[in-house]
Amino acid sequence: MRSVEAEQLEGFIAKFSPEVAAVARKTLARMRKRLPGALQLVYDNYNALAIGFGPSERPSEAIFSIALFPRWVSLFFLQARGLWDPHGLLKGSGKVCRHIVLKSADDLDDPAIQDLMKQALLHAKAPLDHSVKGRLLIRRVSEKQRPRRTIPKGQ
Repeated sequence: MRSVEAEQLEGFIAKFSPEVAAVARKTLARMRKRLPGALQLVYDNYNALAIGFGPSERPSEAIFSIALFPRWVSLFFLQARGLWDPHGLLKGSGKVCRHIVLKSADDLDDPAIQDLMKQALLHAKAPLDHSVKGRLLIRRVSEKQRPRRTIPKGQ
């Protein structure tokens, strides 16, 4: 039986195109498997749907985030400062937060991405406790949101 929060998250994901939703669902499943014990903080914001993974309810302690946009899904490294990225995978100009656009959930199996994730876990402000069961918490739902699907040109 799915929780109320899981049903609500599924409703948020269903607003996106089938392609983006499929990548998001598969990516979430893999992240949950890799990060047992992580608290998932959901923010259905104006620009994107973001699901953070961290050890507590403090957003500042989140280590990763999956963000859904109308045309893609990104894996955010929320504590990216100091990560060694010899392949130049991390995008963005932030000093702390950087991201990788995922073409598919299989991108998480890329050894370079796995290495970045291992580094992020080792250098996290607070470690994940893999002995506890992960939870899902809906933190915020914005009343006003950008369209979740791209609008075809000419419409």
